[in-house]
Amino acid sequence: AAPQRKSAAPSEAEMMAQWQKAMTPSAGHARLMPMVGTWKAKATFTMAPGAPPETSGGTSVHRLVLGGRFLEQTYKGTSMGMPFEGLGFTGYDNVKQRYVGTWMDTFGTGMMHAVGVGSPTDETIEFVSEATEPSGQTKVFDSVVRNKNHGQHSYEMCTKGPNGKSYRVMPIEYERA
Repeated sequence: AAPQRKSAAPSEAEMMAQWQKAMTPSAGHARLMPMVGTWKAKATFTMAPGAPPETSGGTSVHRLVLGGRFLEQTYKGTSMGMPFEGLGFTGYDNVKQRYVGTWMDTFGTGMMHAVGVGSPTDETIEFVSEATEPSGQTKVFDSVVRNKNHGQHSYEMCTKGPNGKSYRVMPIEYERA
């Protein structure tokens, strides 16, 4: 008689354990906790290398949603002399072991998608983000969140200019309101 093959499919109990591990907030989610709260924000935006920077202010409310799985950011302020609102979500994907994020705002109808890179720490989380510009071209941004303490954090975004060299598009400084 031929030997019996063992099924490669996991048992129901093994599948449930995998789902439980995947859905339970982890240390990756705990790194988002210092950013929970209401923040005064100061954003400095530079359209192109060498262009004059424009500074604007706003308020950003950050709260945990979906049982602590995602940090929701609701931003209201001005940018380039116009009213500006934005909504973003940042989370930690336990399965992929990476931070993930999405951002949308009143300056467009598309979404920016972010994926964590490198080795995150309690002080620094790095991302690579993609967004589609009005020209239809995809733009790639390198960004970093720096948790300075429970009263301050920052977000910095860089991209390549026409000469191929990286430049800082926007730093945002957050101070607890």
